Parts: sequence; C-alpha cells; structure tokens
Amino acid sequence: MVSGTLFQCRKNSWPPEEYVSRATLQLLDDDSAAPPQQAWRRRLNGHAKFLKEFSVTFTEAIKMVRLGLRLWSYVREEASYGRKAPIDPFTKESTKPSASQGVPLGGMGSGSVSRGFRGEFRHWQILPGLCDTSPVMANQFSIFVSRDGGAKNYASVLAPGGHEDLGKPSDQGISSWGWNLSGQHSSYHALFPRAWTIYDGEPDPELKVSCRQISPFIPHNYRDSSLPTAVFVYTLVNTGKERAKVSLLLTWANSIGGVSHLSGDHVNEPFITAKDNPPVTFAIAACETQNVNVTVQPWFGLSEGDSVTARDVWLKMTRDGEFDHENFGTGQSMPSSPGETPCAAVSASVWVEPHGRSTVAFAVAWCSPRVKFLKGSSYYRRYTKYFGTSEKAAKELVYYALTNYKKWEEDIEKWQSPILMDAKLPEWYKFTLFNELYFLVAGGTVWIDTPLASENSRHYQHHLGNDENTNINITAAEFNPKDSAVVELMKSSYVGTDGMPSESAEKGHPLKDDAAVALKELHRPAAFVEPYYDSDDVGRFLYLEGVEYIMWCTYDVHFYASFALLNLFPKIELSIQREFAKAVLSEDGRKVRFLAEGNCGIRKVRGAVPHDLGTHDPWNEMNAYNIHDTSQWKDLNPKFVLQVYRDFAATGDMSFGVDVWPSVRAAMEYMEQFDRDKDGLIENDGFPDQTYDTWTVHGVSAYCGCLWIAALQAAAAMAFQIGDKEFAEICKAKFLKAKYAFEAKLWNGSYFSYDSGSSSNSRSIQADQLAGQWYTASSGLPNLFDDHKIRYALQKILDFNVLKIRGGRMGAVNGMHPNGKVDDTCMQSREIWTGVTYAVAATMILAGMEDQAFTTAEGIFTAGWSDEGYGYWFQTPEAWTTDGHFRSLIYMRPLAIWGMQWALSRPRAILEAPKINIMDRIESSPVGLRTLLHHHEPGVRKIKSRKKCFGSSALHCAC
Repeated sequence: MVSGTLFQCRKNSWPPEEYVSRATLQLLDDDSAAPPQQAWRRRLNGHAKFLKEFSVTFTEAIKMVRLGLRLWSYVREEASYGRKAPIDPFTKESTKPSASQGVPLGGMGSGSVSRGFRGEFRHWQILPGLCDTSPVMANQFSIFVSRDGGAKNYASVLAPGGHEDLGKPSDQGISSWGWNLSGQHSSYHALFPRAWTIYDGEPDPELKVSCRQISPFIPHNYRDSSLPTAVFVYTLVNTGKERAKVSLLLTWANSIGGVSHLSGDHVNEPFITAKDNPPVTFAIAACETQNVNVTVQPWFGLSEGDSVTARDVWLKMTRDGEFDHENFGTGQSMPSSPGETPCAAVSASVWVEPHGRSTVAFAVAWCSPRVKFLKGSSYYRRYTKYFGTSEKAAKELVYYALTNYKKWEEDIEKWQSPILMDAKLPEWYKFTLFNELYFLVAGGTVWIDTPLASENSRHYQHHLGNDENTNINITAAEFNPKDSAVVELMKSSYVGTDGMPSESAEKGHPLKDDAAVALKELHRPAAFVEPYYDSDDVGRFLYLEGVEYIMWCTYDVHFYASFALLNLFPKIELSIQREFAKAVLSEDGRKVRFLAEGNCGIRKVRGAVPHDLGTHDPWNEMNAYNIHDTSQWKDLNPKFVLQVYRDFAATGDMSFGVDVWPSVRAAMEYMEQFDRDKDGLIENDGFPDQTYDTWTVHGVSAYCGCLWIAALQAAAAMAFQIGDKEFAEICKAKFLKAKYAFEAKLWNGSYFSYDSGSSSNSRSIQADQLAGQWYTASSGLPNLFDDHKIRYALQKILDFNVLKIRGGRMGAVNGMHPNGKVDDTCMQSREIWTGVTYAVAATMILAGMEDQAFTTAEGIFTAGWSDEGYGYWFQTPEAWTTDGHFRSLIYMRPLAIWGMQWALSRPRAILEAPKINIMDRIESSPVGLRTLLHHHEPGVRKIKSRKKCFGSSALHCAC
C-alpha cells in the first residue's frame, strides 16, 4: 500500500535539474549526452518495491468455481503436451514482480531484453511466447578510473545495490566485484526508445558520466525498426586537474534468462543443434577509435574452479584497465559442464584530459533468425530480409548498429520534437505517450518475413552510416535454449565502407563452419544485394495481448491499441487488418470446449471475426481463447468494421478498401442474427459476450449497441465510397432505425444506461459507453448523437467514474452506480482499465473537452508512472483495483494513449473529409428500403474499379 501522499499532490513536470545538477547538465549538453527536458525520471537508489496482484472476492470466487475447475484441467492438459495454456492464473513467476522496469532494448518483433532503471538486464523474451522476468546479474556495465599519480582509483559496477554474500574472501563470482555505487547522485531518464543514465560524480567525484541507450524504433522505417540490437553511448567529462584513464567493461552471460546459462556444453565454436531448436546468437561490441582501445575476455566463469573466474576478470581490470591483446587469438574453449555459467567481456579504455571529454560506444545484438511455434510452424524473422538467415548475423548487426545509431537518433528526435515542444500539452503526457510504446518491443512481438521475400531477397544492400575508419571489436555468444551454446571471439578492422561478398546464408542453409571467418581477416564490411524489394511488403506482424495472456493480436484489445500502429507504422496496421479480413471468410470446424459453460462448438465460424490469431500456431489455428464462444460475442464484428473504415479513411488506400470489403460486408451480415426483435439493434445474450468477459449483459447494451450503430454508419460510408450503393442503402436504413431504438432504450437524461435489462447494475454508468462514438469521431464521420448528449455522458463519467475514485488520481473505474458507489457486480466492473481510461480521454478530446480529457488520463500517470504511484512503469497492466492491486502486467490496451494523440492531431485525410453528411448522400433505391432490408442477397453487387488511393493522406501512402 502506498502512502497517502499519492492522492494529495499532482506533479505536472519533472525538470531534470531536480535529478542532475545544472552544472553537470551543461557539461553534458552536447551530442545528445544530456537527457531531454521531457522524460520520465528515477534516482538509481530508488526502491524497487514489490507489486501487489489483485484477488477475487469470495462472492466472485463462488461464481467462477466451475470455470476455475475447467481451466485448471485445461492448463494441466496443455502442460502434458509441453505447452503453456494461453491463460494460466495458477502458475506464478519465480521472480515476484517489482517496480524495477525500464526502457527495453531492440526493435520490434525480433525478441527483446529489458533493462531496469537501476541497470540490470531482465525480462527476457527472445523466444516467442516465453518470458523470464528474472535479471541476469552477470550482465553489467562497470567502470574503472585511475588518475595520473595513482593516488585516486575507483572501480565499481554501474548499478546500485549488491549481491548476496557480497565480499566473501573465497567468492569467485560476481559478488566479488565492486558494487560500490550508492545511486544517490545517479539518475535514470527515459523517453522511449532512448534512455539516459547520469552518474553525477559517482563513483569518481571528478568524473561526470552519461550512458545513452538507443534502440532502432523509428516510425515508418520498416527495415531498421525490425533489428534486434541496441547501442550504449558513454560520454565521459573530466572535471578534475589530472588526466584520467577510464575503462568501461561490459560483461555478458551466455543466457536467455532464468537458468538457461546452466545447461552445459557451452563451447567456443559454432554449432548446429541436434534437436532442431532455433539457436540464439548474442554479440557484444565496442567501437575502437584513435583514442579508444578495445580488448576482450572471451570466456570466464562464475565458479571457483573455472580457469578464469569473475574475480580474476575484476582484478585484471582493476590493475590494468584492459585485457591482454593476445586474447584475440584465443582458440576453442573446453565445453562447459552443467551448472557452469560461461560469460564473456569486452572493455574499452580511454584517456580523458583535464576538463576534457571522450565518447565510447558499445552495442549488443542477438540473432534468432527462425521463429518456431510449438505446434510446428516455422518462419524467418523480418530482419533476415536484410541480414540473411544465418544465426551468425549478430556480429553484422552490432557493426550496423554502431555505424548507424547517429542517424537513428536524428530520426527519433525529428519524430518526437513536435510533440515535446508543444507547449499546450502537459509534461506528464508527453513522455508517457512515448514510453507506453515500450509494449511494441517488450510485448512479445513477432515480425516475420513473407514467404516471397524469404525466397527472393535473402540479401540486402544496406548503407553503413559512418564513413570514418572504425575498428569494431566483437565478442559473440551463441546460445541454444535446450542443447548447447557457443562463445565465439572475433575481431574486425574495417577500413572504409565499400562492399565485400556476403557471408549470409540462403534460406534453409545455415553457414558452414569455414564461413565463420574471424573478422580480422576481412578487408571490408559485408554488403548485401537484394534482387527483390516491394516497399509495400512489410511481412506479417504479431503482438501478444499481454505477457500473461498469451494470444496473438487479440482483436477486441487491438481495437484500443491499434492507434499506435496506425500513427507510426500504418503499413503494419493494414497488414493486420488484412489478416483478420481473410479470417472472417474462413471456417475451422475442429471441436473446442468452452470453459465458462462447459459446452462445445467449432473453433472458427465463417463470418465471425476471430478473437485472436492463435497461440501455438498463429494464422493456422486461430481463437486460442476458449473461455467463451467468441462467435457469439457482440463487439468483435463491429470493431472490425470500425477499424477497417478508420484505416481506409486515414490512409486513403483504395486497394486496401476493395480487398477487405467482402469481409466487411460478411461481418455485418453475420450480426443480423443478433437483432432478434428487428429494431435494428443487436441484443446481448445474458452472458459476458464482449471484451468485458466477466461482466454479464442483458438485452441492448451501451457498449455493444453503440459499437453496432457506429459500425452501421461506417459500413454505409465505406460501401458508398467502394461503389456498393445498394448495401450502403441497407446500412443507412438500419442505422437510422437502430439509433432511434438505442436512444429510446438507454438514454436516461444524462448518460446511456449499462443495459436495457432489469438487473441491479442495469443503470450503472459504464466508462466505455461511448466506444462507438470514439471511433466515429476518429474517422471523420458525423457524430452518432446530439452534441449535448455526448458531452452530458462524458461529464457524467468524469464526475462519477473518475473524480469519485481518490479524487481522480487513478483513472476511470469501469462501472459506477448512480448513487456514487463502485459497481461490484463482478471483478471487471470494479476495476480501472488503463487503456479504457485513455480511450475515454480521447473521446473527450474529440468532443472538445480537452481539460476534462487530461484530468481523466492523468490518473493513469499518477497511479502507474509517478514517483508516488504503484510502480507500473514500463509494465502498465490491463487493470488495477481502487486500492492499486494489478491484473495482467505488460498489456496491450494501454497503447490507447495514442488514440488521444490521434484525436489531438488527426491526419489531413480525416480533417478534410467531405463536410456533407455522407449518410445524406446515400439515396434510397426505387424498390424501397424495406424491400432491401428483407430481400437482399449476400455478396458485393458492384465495386468501383481498383485504385491505389483516394483523397489526401498524411500517413505515407505508397502510391
């Protein structure tokens, strides 16, 4: 439980001067070494408190006991096949979650490693669907400082705190290292995809150190944003009177988290696994220049009996500040035994003159080119399009990173600056907006190459961005998660940037041993030639609903999160919509047991939008979610239609519209079965048949009903523009009829009631009641209701769902009774959903209620991201209770904050949409609308000839 100060003060900005002295900021204010004015900040000595998970009430447990038993049986059944169930509330992580997260490393879809704000590498997601949250403590940066005269020497791991059994004389492991950093004068500054750690006189009072972490997350760059690599740039400023020799050390264990480093048989040579598990290669590198000397330690262990121990490494660096140059010629090591931890290290040393400054750059890359899902399907990752399919590509990735990171930073700053410099936006909003994007890296994303590209473009001509003579000294560690691993030492001396023959492998043919030539034998950097490249081909993209809910591209949640992709990577967003459009027209007749009721059905029904693209065989086995039969859900089809129309209108891509239109029409026609009283409205069926999957709905509901009438208008508008005017007339007639019925049944004078039933919560105030209006306004369509009704409902939500919960410092609770008491009908009605709160705020912005919007959304920042909050930074959960207990960390839906940014800066294609109500432009046919409503045939009657785009678009149309 946090202190009461959480809800007594509100901080709108965190000036860096509160964390770093102004003098230090001025010294570092060059070449991006100083952190930006707008960033999320923490002191390194900040306590990483444990997080508290939610629990169900006794009443809720009684209601869910049958579901719990069936789910337990299903989890055990999946485990018997060696698989993890997509939802498993019974198995807990060995490492208790804590407030320790920071900006993750790497681009999208190639596996990820996170780095905590105190410097530990943790939260390993290299293999799809698998996540180990525990830190690998051997992975550290350390610093060694000696000054002329030898009177002042400093050595410390650049992370605060210690290791258990620290300082034991016999200890040969990492606890023998100097864990001397207090963190009191050091601070962490995060603005995704970059982070800065400032050591303001620690451990040497006369040395200012900035470590800048850079990852290639660059909007509209579909190449570099797929790369599994990150760069760490150290800026060293000597404020003393003596010259200082500064040595930086990066140590790395051969591990992908957990106990994987203990598997044994780790050796110093390339290897092919016998069990067909995709190998993983790590590479760590430092950039050698005229002033920076790089040396390596190819192997050391953490046990007392190892030939080179962690203690030996530390003593060597403390004494000499570097390793022996002969290490570059080290041959194969002996295989490690089970229980041993093989590690490697690279050091970079430089002399810093009095009042001078120097820069040292490191890079980390990992290469797991082949994605293999548990039910057998395998794919190559997106970056193999440019770096080949060999697991040896890690060494080329670190070189590419070290020679291109400056261009990455230029592009990142160009993207972020307009928002950061906008004086109208609150400070907390600016950095929270960017930092919530962490999920697109750390949310279990998988980005694969397309089969066509895999066959025809295994090589790519990439242009290295540094024309200077540069030596890259690399230590690469290759690891197979189940069998064995290698550590390979390589040294390169690159002169110039002209090309040489590629060592990359063709599809299906890994590099031979004799191709793994030590880089020091090469004269020029690798170059790639690509005979085929389609700028519209962005491969296939998956991201998890959350690290605890292992389902790919969960669609009812993507509805909220998709604004981030549409803003930043619109081609990926369109590719996801195409995947679901194909799925709508498919059917999978395999039997599935649904756990909530115990009944059976088929896996995928034609015409129904799938809940997700699967878990263990995505694209081929959809609907991994099996709690309810989602073919009976009332929100998925309308959400599909709304997302497709928004993307169609925003991008102006007519070919996309034509391609997906049959699926849009099929999705709308499928929903007719749920309008049982023929009033134009769909009805819910007395069970949780929508994204709130424990919150029962009876009759017409505010949430699904609003989505439905919004979908009718969007379908009519899209049909009109595509050329299917007959279906446009049908949708218009239904829209007018449904809108009247919706308002008549649910509008009570100040908001739309939860549903039209007679239950105790039927008049509850649902925070998400205007979800359809949110999309309508976001797409440039006319409002669904009179302006005053929209504003009344939003004000009611603010007054009750937001401000009555700790004064508005926690976000919007999902359900609130009109008497001001939280709706405790079920677990979800009493929760605060972070992504829904952002969506409500976006709806307020679109309704001209910006002040109310930021008041609403700020509660998520205060409770989740602020110093006084609960500690959910870079792991924003799906939900928390009114006492701050979380459910489902690292969740997709909070990306809905980009719906706020969309509302603040809608693209020109939306803003310049025709001002005439498009519904008024749809004329009735002579046969009469009633005839159309009852006698229309399925299928598209007439579609305009295919065009590339229409209108004006601000989202990089490729035509």
